[in-house]
Parts: sequence; structure tokens; C-alpha cells
Amino acid sequence: MTPQLLVALPADTAADAPPDAWQPALAAAGAAFETIACDTLVRRCAELAPQQILIYLPGPHALGAVRDALQAWAGVPPCPLLLIGTAALAPAAQAELAALGAHAWLDAGALDAPALQAACARAQARWQRERELRAELERLRTQLDERKWVDRAKGLLMAARGIDEDDAFRMLRGAAMHANLRLGEVSRAIVEAAQWAEAINRAGQLRMLSQRLVLLAAQTLAGIDARGARTRRKEAGDRVRQTLEHLAGLALDAAAGRALEHVQASWRSLEAALAPRLSGETLADIDVRAEALLDAADALTTALEASGARRALRIVNLCGRQRMRVQRLAKDALLGAMLPGGPWRERLAPTMREFEVVLAELEHAPLSSPEIRAGLAAARDEWLQLMRGVAAVDRAEGRSQLVRASDSLVDAFDALTASYEHSLQVVMS
Repeated sequence: MTPQLLVALPADTAADAPPDAWQPALAAAGAAFETIACDTLVRRCAELAPQQILIYLPGPHALGAVRDALQAWAGVPPCPLLLIGTAALAPAAQAELAALGAHAWLDAGALDAPALQAACARAQARWQRERELRAELERLRTQLDERKWVDRAKGLLMAARGIDEDDAFRMLRGAAMHANLRLGEVSRAIVEAAQWAEAINRAGQLRMLSQRLVLLAAQTLAGIDARGARTRRKEAGDRVRQTLEHLAGLALDAAAGRALEHVQASWRSLEAALAPRLSGETLADIDVRAEALLDAADALTTALEASGARRALRIVNLCGRQRMRVQRLAKDALLGAMLPGGPWRERLAPTMREFEVVLAELEHAPLSSPEIRAGLAAARDEWLQLMRGVAAVDRAEGRSQLVRASDSLVDAFDALTASYEHSLQVVMS
């Protein structure tokens, strides 16, 4: 039989035994009860689900045992909690017990059936009132939290669609009704989709920056706008550090967290290689380490896309990868001209094919807008300029064209990736 009262004793010693009126008072009150030790209170309460808990406190010396027993509930016991004591407690001790969830006190010297019933009624009333107040507080917190998510989601929709606040709210409300979800749930999902899209975009930038750093180092060594290349190399390094700092602040799952650790280690290796004076030998070593960073950043981007669990996020990753291919192509063409015998010329054709395939896929993707279509058309024109630079890379004018076109294409695909990141379809995915 489930006991109405679960009676907990702090110690099993004769000196701390309950008063003689203990059991007669419980019996006269008509309560079925079970007596246990305090150190089993939480476990037995979960097993028996009593209507009330009664703890006997023989004196201040037993306060530690009672405190240890109640701390697991963090001030929210699962049912009313009544204390029976033989001595007056200090105000601080009473405040501590109240914070731990005690709802009523009864002097053991006044223990009889009517007094016990009255004390249990007080404990029940206070516990019920506290539960109602906690429920109301939780409801208000939920409303405030949902309001914050709704406001953020409206801002995203307004930016993505170019609409006013009322239209954004109607769109949110319609999506919530269609999905049979709370408005706050839909709003939070929209904000999280935007956050994942931004994370994928930023992680994808690391792929491009791994190649750009080598390209800029090669430009410096080849004397192609060496001063400007050194400045841009510093800017690229700062951008890597800022991106890693941003990604480290996200709540990543285990797979994405491990992938980020690999990226951070690869960056430290590349950063160390970039510090010494440039030469043909150090440039080849820099490229090896940059390839390791590229692989690590690619794995991180894939992990983030999987974490987001939204099919529309793939377009952000797909477009962002084009930035890396542009820099990789320009880097390999320049290194192939500067350092004969390496693997760089062999990588040109596969990179070109991959770029063309993805560009065609982006051009035919339904996820588009007039702005995106215009950006893709401009990118294809600039791609032809880059191809001319690759073909003429053995001449000074060809190298200059290669660098100009690759920089223009990186800017173009940066803008395109941002457009996909903030597009309505991705945000509402």
C-alpha cells in the first residue's frame, strides 16, 4: 500500500528516538505511514510517491543529515514537507530549511492527532500555493522567451523579404498554424536556421582563406603587388582568428566540436609556417599545411550542415565552397609557374571542372532571386577572366589578371553566399 506519509528519521539511535506520542498521533490522524532513514529519503520518495513527507528533527545536531537529504530536490520537494522538532532552531537554520523546501513546523511536545492534522494541512496549502506560483512564473518566463524569439524572427524575415513588421508577423503566424506549432517554437526554429546558415558560411570561409593565404604568400614572393599582398595576408589571418573565435562560441554538438578542434590545430600549424621569411621551400611547406586546414575546414562545414539538419542549408555550403575553388585555382596556377615539379598543375583541371559543375547547379537551383541571378551572371563573366589568367600565368600580365580575377570572384561569391544565407527559403527551411 502506498503510504500517505513518508516519515524520515535523521539517525537510528536511542537518544534521537521520536517521542512516545509519535506513533499514536500518526495512527489517530488516520495516516498510513512508513518510517525510513533520512539518507534514503529521495530514493524511497521516488519509489513510493507519498502524499506528504514528515521529517523528525531531534535537535540542531541533526540539521546536517536533514540538509543532505533535502539538497537533491533544490528547494522543490515532490510533495508537502513537514518538520517535527524537539528544540527551537536559530533563525538562520529555519531560513535554510525553508529554502530547502520545508512548508510547516510542529513542536514535538505538542504532538497529537489534531495538531498533526493541522500541520499537515498547512504544509499542503503552502506546497500547493508554491506550485501554482512556480507554474505562473514559468508561464511568464516562457512568454517573455517566446517574445524575444518572435522579435528576432521578425527581424530576419523583414531583412530576407524586405517586408514590414506586420507582414513578418503574419508570415510567422501562418507558418505556425501550418506546422501546428506554437508561434515561439516556429520563431526559434527560424532564428536557429539563420544561425546555422551563418555558421556554415563562416566555416566555409576558412576553406577559402586556407588557399588565399598561400596565394598571397606566393604573390609576395613573386613580387606581384608585394606590399598589398602582405597587407591582405595579415587581414586574412585576422579573419581566420575572428571566425574561429565566433565558431568556438557556438553550442556545437560533439561531432562539430571535434571538427572545430581539428581546424584550430591545423590553423596553429599554418600560422607558424607563415611566420618565417618566405622562400620556395617554405612556400611549399605552407601549401601542405594549408591543404590540411582546407580538409579540416571542409569537415567542419559538413558537420555543421548535418547539425543544422535542414536541406536548404546545403546551398549555403555549395556556394561558399566556390570561394575556396577560386583561390585554390589561382594559387595552384601561380605555384605551378613558380615551383616546377610540384602537384599544382595537376590539380588545375579537376578544380576547374568542380567549379563549372557547381556554378551550373547554382544557376539552375530553384532557390534564387533577381539579386542572386544577377550575381551568378557576373560571376560567370569573371570566371572567364580567371581562365584567361590561368592560361597566361607564365607571363607577368597573365599573373596580374589571375590575381585580379580571383579577388573579384571571391568578393562575388562572398556576396552570393551571404544572399543565400539570408534568403527567405533558407531562413524558413
